[in-house]
This record gives sequence, C-alpha cells and structure tokens, in this order.
Amino acid sequence: MSRLENQVVLVTGANRGQGRAIAEYLLSIGAIVVFGARHQSHAQDVVSNLDSSRALAVQLDVTKEEEWKSAVDLVVERFGRIDVLVNNAGILKRKPFVEMTLDEYQQLIDVNQLGVFLGMQAVIPHMSKQKKGSIVNNLSISSFAPISHSSAYAATKASVVAMSKSAAIELGPEGIRVNMIHPGGVETEMATKGEAVPSFYDSIPLGRIGQPAEIAKAVAFLASEDSSYCTGTEIVVDGGMTLGTADQ
Repeated sequence: MSRLENQVVLVTGANRGQGRAIAEYLLSIGAIVVFGARHQSHAQDVVSNLDSSRALAVQLDVTKEEEWKSAVDLVVERFGRIDVLVNNAGILKRKPFVEMTLDEYQQLIDVNQLGVFLGMQAVIPHMSKQKKGSIVNNLSISSFAPISHSSAYAATKASVVAMSKSAAIELGPEGIRVNMIHPGGVETEMATKGEAVPSFYDSIPLGRIGQPAEIAKAVAFLASEDSSYCTGTEIVVDGGMTLGTADQ
C-alpha cells in the first residue's frame, strides 16, 4: 500500500467522477485530504457523507488565481503544510476542428492548462520551504495519442506534459517531484455522458473500460514515497488501448 499516512493532499475537481474517486481512495489509505471544487457546497456534500476528521472541503475554481491562494493558505494554516497536489480538474469538449469556437478553446485552456499552472505556482513556495513535495498532474492519453474531434482538448493536455517535465527539472533540487498520469477510457460521467459503455472497449487488450479506482491507485503511487525516485514520469493507465486492438 502506498505510504500516505497523515500526508496532506489537495485534490482538485474532487466533488465528482475521477477526482472524487482519487480523493476518497487517498483518504482510505490514511491521507489528510482536501476536496477542492468550483462550488464548495458540492465538495462539502461529499465530505459530509464521509464522516472523517481527515477530510476538508474548500472552494477552488482552478481558473482563479485568488481562489488558489486562499485554498492553499487555508490548507497550510489548518495543517501546517501541504505535501501533495493532485491536479485533476479538467473538462472535455469534442467537436470537429473547424467548428471549435475561440471561446470553447479558451475555456479548455483555462481549465486544463492554466488551472494546472496556477495550482503548481500556488503550492511550490510552501513545498520549497519544506524541501519536499509531490505534484501529480492527471492528464490523458490524448496528450500523445489523440482521437478525432479532440484537437483542442489534446493540445491542452500535451502542453501540460511539457510544462510538467520542465518543472520536474527545475524543482528537483527543491525536493519537489512532478509526475503525470495518462488515463485512457474511464467509466465516469465525463467519458460516458451517462450512456452505456461503448462496445469499442471490448476490443482493447484488457477487454474493458477502466474504473476510477484504478486511476486513483496510480495517483497514490506517484503521490507517495513509494515513487521517491520518480520525477517527470508518465504512467499510462489505459488497458493497453494505445497499443492497438485485440481483434483476431
């Protein structure tokens, strides 16, 4: 089991879907988990149902620099430190390239790219003082293997790969590790839109769509000291999707 006992972790987009799965799993293995959400009431609803003194809900729209500062300051004030940041919040828009509007592209940039940038900037000063910290950016296989109608989404994810690797080089001497998770298809509302799982997943090597808990366990590894010699690392969790199909 990943070593996260009493480590202070902030997870963005933690009120639903993949973010909630990550936050709840890290809580289950002993971490102190701060559930960040664009609407604090949504995060509070989740935390209230957990009945845990190690869970805290905070207001955090990842596109707003002032909310990042307030959230991180609150975490440090309450717990004395911040050990891990999991940049999970993200949005997906799939449209033909020529139909993607500037406003839609900008929204993808604001959440998927600038949100990660702002988060990293907010926690780095505190982690530098500690001489220790782990940043895990939850991205997508689209960053290196995009599908049709996802050019803008893929571009935002690929940009964070480059940013993460550059930051890993720069922050290594400060004791801060920066790593990445690349999920494939995962059975969340964002991926399935509440509909049945596409039959396509029957043809990938593992023959099924991924589950949020499987991504959460990979995040836990990179968040913890189990991955103490990993930085700039990319872990693909896609059931072999990017290898090709298993059709005979």
